[in-house]
Amino acid sequence: MIEAGKYQVLKVARLVDFGAYLTDGSSDVLLPLRFMPAGLEVDQEIEVFVYHDSDNRLISTTQNPNGIVGEIVLLPVVETTQQGAFMDWGLMKDLFVPKSQQVARMQKGSAYLVMIYVDEQTGRVAGTEKFHHHLSNEGLSVKELEPVRMTIWQKTDIGYKVIINHRHTGVLHFNEAFREYEYGEQFTGF
Repeated sequence: MIEAGKYQVLKVARLVDFGAYLTDGSSDVLLPLRFMPAGLEVDQEIEVFVYHDSDNRLISTTQNPNGIVGEIVLLPVVETTQQGAFMDWGLMKDLFVPKSQQVARMQKGSAYLVMIYVDEQTGRVAGTEKFHHHLSNEGLSVKELEPVRMTIWQKTDIGYKVIINHRHTGVLHFNEAFREYEYGEQFTGF
């Protein structure tokens, strides 16, 4: 099944003047001509990222977004409206963060940590600042001394509160931090 907000390996079903239709065997999605690699042929497999275009149709791209569904990433706001904010996530179409999913009204030009998710009502990929309930330290998926992806979330009196692998929380104590870290900065730790 072709799903929005994820990378998928799909097969070229047919080539058209404006791109290629890719298939998973049951449904098709367009890969526009501007994103097609040279020499792409029918029956060839290609990895693409799938999302919704401005007309709410699924579309694919070979561009790499700055995050996928389930990830918490720092993104800049490029526009705000009464309905919400639009964030640059590295694709032609910006990521929408509804007003109801903002902690405080987002400001154009500022960057915020958001979790990318699929909205249950619309089926579209969106962002939320209200991701706290998605983070849990029950049933840890990491082991001691295992490399992890850390994102700086907040600075506290004892160190930095971090998001670990987009799933857990932890603290990077000041005596274990070898430099100052910025909000939203991502790095590998243990």
